[in-house]
Amino acid sequence: MTEPAYDIVIRGGRVATTSDVFEADVAISGETIAAIGRSLPSGKREIDARGKLVLPGGVDSHAHIEQLSAAGMMNADTFESATASAAFGGTTTVISFAAQHVGMVLPQVLADYHALAKKGAVIDYAFHMIIADPTKETLQNDLPALIKQGHGSIKIFMTYDRLKIDDEPLLDILVAARESGAMLCAHAENHGIIAWMVKRLLARGYTHPKFHAVSHARFSEADAFNRLIGMAALVDQPIMIFHVSTAEGAKVIRDARGEGLKVFAETCPQYLFLTAADLDKPGVDGAKWMCSPPPRTSADQEALWQALALGDLQTISSDHAPYRFDETGKLRAGPNPNFKVIANGLPGLEARLPLLFDAMVSKGRLGLEKFVELTATAPAKLYNLHPRKGSIAIGADADIAIWDPQREVTLSDEMMHDLTGYTPYAGRKLRGWPVTVLSRGRVIVADGKRSAEPGSGQFLARSGGEAAKPTGHLVADMDPARNFGATLL
Repeated sequence: MTEPAYDIVIRGGRVATTSDVFEADVAISGETIAAIGRSLPSGKREIDARGKLVLPGGVDSHAHIEQLSAAGMMNADTFESATASAAFGGTTTVISFAAQHVGMVLPQVLADYHALAKKGAVIDYAFHMIIADPTKETLQNDLPALIKQGHGSIKIFMTYDRLKIDDEPLLDILVAARESGAMLCAHAENHGIIAWMVKRLLARGYTHPKFHAVSHARFSEADAFNRLIGMAALVDQPIMIFHVSTAEGAKVIRDARGEGLKVFAETCPQYLFLTAADLDKPGVDGAKWMCSPPPRTSADQEALWQALALGDLQTISSDHAPYRFDETGKLRAGPNPNFKVIANGLPGLEARLPLLFDAMVSKGRLGLEKFVELTATAPAKLYNLHPRKGSIAIGADADIAIWDPQREVTLSDEMMHDLTGYTPYAGRKLRGWPVTVLSRGRVIVADGKRSAEPGSGQFLARSGGEAAKPTGHLVADMDPARNFGATLL
């Protein structure tokens, strides 16, 4: 008897890429895709995908997992629970954070997060390095060494009392990223505006969670975007702007990209499907919908969808930041806290892809190819994980989600696999669901059950890649040919 040619053959599904949708078998040998075609030889295991879609596993490039906040609060998820929930939602790669706080030594921070992920992760992962203490040792010694070890992106905050990086150290970080070839990612909001609004709201007794949305005045986003883009252009460093929430913010990015600057940006489901009105709940229940920046208006949703269609925004991440609605999380400061002391963040790893599939594919907004691009291929390319991740292609890792496009699901708190205890999207009816998920050729979710063991995910070492390379076009202030010969970069 002839030995099976492949380990797994996925039969008769409709395969989707960023440019095409076609019927084909997909064959897997070991951990990688070995062949794509019609009537492929048999596999040791056959998966019937007739009537289903065969898509690349999602790449979620922005998730906070088992992360300690600057206030000393651990979020709700472990690496096992977070990555398991991601897998149930069709995501097979996640980039989370190794968060430095003031006084912490960056190499030890990375070692600690690696130990947590190695113990628990069930899908493959990488890290963004959060810099909150940009000392000379951090920028000149630790950061270059860690980037060489495969941590190709840095994140900074322009707001939050214990995390914000002011303009001068931000320029130092941008230059350090440039010199080592890393991408600089940013949470960009004007801290002074937010702090001023918070003080005035609280002084006048406006304490409920809904006033969190008011405190983050929408101008604070566009203003910070402009400042960040200007500083990045000064030193010719590509940047990624996280979680764009406003029409004005999207316009700032559109204008910068139109000028040829290497500015990339993402949004998140909370800005496409929620509004500030979702925070207007009895008592402190609105805390479940608190995140930063906050959800905005339906007009902003439309502007963000347009920005995605035009390519101004390149990816949609979850910004998974889970805090339970109890004394360990949202209610840590007591049963009736003011909005200033409530932990910001929403769970979203599991719901991201189903929400977007329903909107983009089932309801026809932007379409299947754009869904694949925004949720898998583009983030893999931007963060230098492609071609290994993000595509159905020969030689790529066999990270595959098989979707039943007709399956109807009503989201509920109980069905989520993270440890938050709720989803802000409970009650929403969706059409389309990932029914079988593979990671590097292993079936890790099937028939609603997980088979992947904790610690079976692998770390993905990467450089900053093409997206992080400077343009080579210096502004006059930094160009020796135009600044009296001063070499500043």
